[in-house]
Amino acid sequence: MAKNQFIQGEENAFWNFAVQNRWLTHVLFWLFVWLIAPITSADSIKDIKEAFLFRGVAMPMKIIPTYFLVYYLNPYFLHRKKYLQYAIYFLLSSWIFAIIYRFNNVHIAETLAGLPHPKESLWQMIQEAHFTIPSYLPRVYLFTILFLFLKNYKSNELKKYQIITLEREKAKAELNFLKAQIHPHFLFNTLNNLYALTLDKSDDAPEVVAKLADILDYMLYQCAEPQVRIHKEIELINNYIDLEKLRYGPRLQLEFTHSLDQSKAQIAPLILISIVENAFKHGASTAMQNVVIQISLEVAEDQLHFRVFNTKSDTSPDRAGYKKGIGVKNIQRQLELVYPDRYQWEVTEEPNSYEVNFRLNL
Repeated sequence: MAKNQFIQGEENAFWNFAVQNRWLTHVLFWLFVWLIAPITSADSIKDIKEAFLFRGVAMPMKIIPTYFLVYYLNPYFLHRKKYLQYAIYFLLSSWIFAIIYRFNNVHIAETLAGLPHPKESLWQMIQEAHFTIPSYLPRVYLFTILFLFLKNYKSNELKKYQIITLEREKAKAELNFLKAQIHPHFLFNTLNNLYALTLDKSDDAPEVVAKLADILDYMLYQCAEPQVRIHKEIELINNYIDLEKLRYGPRLQLEFTHSLDQSKAQIAPLILISIVENAFKHGASTAMQNVVIQISLEVAEDQLHFRVFNTKSDTSPDRAGYKKGIGVKNIQRQLELVYPDRYQWEVTEEPNSYEVNFRLNL
């Protein structure tokens, strides 16, 4: 993932801000250090204004060593396991920074803050650097360690979200592929219905074309959203049932009941119709004289229960189709992707019947 790419989801707003405004997060960190430094300081600065002024002037000698360590020494030596070189450069840079730190404090910070300070020359500071280092390192590298910890923490969290985002994109791509499978599969079966009617020169053919147009409009344009209103899925099922009734006539005994306690309830598109289509394909399309299909849909208290029952022939050559067809596998995989740990899928199969009970926490 590129550094300027947003992480999806409102819950990741902090990381979006951190990635998109990296420089600002650095400024805020050092502003925080500057604000707490006078409070945590162990020196004898009494006046709070003097303390803030003194620490403000001294801040560069905390910032420069930190970035030198984090963005140069660590990646070029420590991460490449050049431990001896790292130790040499660390000690040498600490000695140099300690001298500059002392010079900055004595000749700049303390002077600007109006604090009494010893008259030390640069040569004296170099000679006495070994006295400065023990007091300098804890003051500077304490914040360096904190900065490094936060940087690594942010990096690890971003990697986690990158993995999550990639998994989501992969799941989304697979889901789109599964939907793409449904479209031609569903269309093929519906065109078969139309073909059968035209062979018989049925007067119902124009009605089939109109129903098919409504179905295609819904599938191609309205199903692009990840969630659709359940009542839209009910309309789709009704249109499909009307087509099947025209095809199979009086030998089809069908009952469809539905009850919704909330009109705005939503579900992933085409899941319910796939279950219904499976019942027709392996029930009504068999050689049985009379076929019974019962469909019930109930939504109550954020719980969906969808039941589809159909009779079938125990001698049908397509009996294995219930388990091996595109429909069932497709439905179950979609449910795994969209509703993990939120659904129950129960199948009751008898020699002459097949029943699916699908429950979902909306």
